Amino acid sequence: MVEVNYLFLHSVRGGLKIARMLVAFMAIICFAVNRSHEAFLALVIIEFVITLLFFLLYLLNLQKKLNFLFWPLADAFNSLVGALFLFIVGLCATVIKTVVETLVGGVFCLILCALCIIDAAFLLRKITFNQGAPAGDDDNN
Repeated sequence: MVEVNYLFLHSVRGGLKIARMLVAFMAIICFAVNRSHEAFLALVIIEFVITLLFFLLYLLNLQKKLNFLFWPLADAFNSLVGALFLFIVGLCATVIKTVVETLVGGVFCLILCALCIIDAAFLLRKITFNQGAPAGDDDNN
């Protein structure tokens, strides 16, 4: 049976994942309404899906059952690579400025880029290599 980690919903990282999904969904709507370049839409959809999968991974405590990969490091790597691509798409979409929806979608991409960097910073700060966990440190959040 899968246990649900309700503490993750109230943590900073849980809030960041939810905010990333909401901003990505808003960017999807902006790019889909305008029928912007397919690459813009595809990248934001991929970011939304991957963030949703990591959110479910932590919410359902699957990182403890699927221990073949160090999930926080994979999540941080995904956040940094996603931030790079979102920065490029955000700049391209805001420079085009042909349609208001593309401009707004580009701004959402830049906001999403900032959220990815903040999420990666929280994850990398929490990861310790070859060190014991400090007393009272809870690895669920």
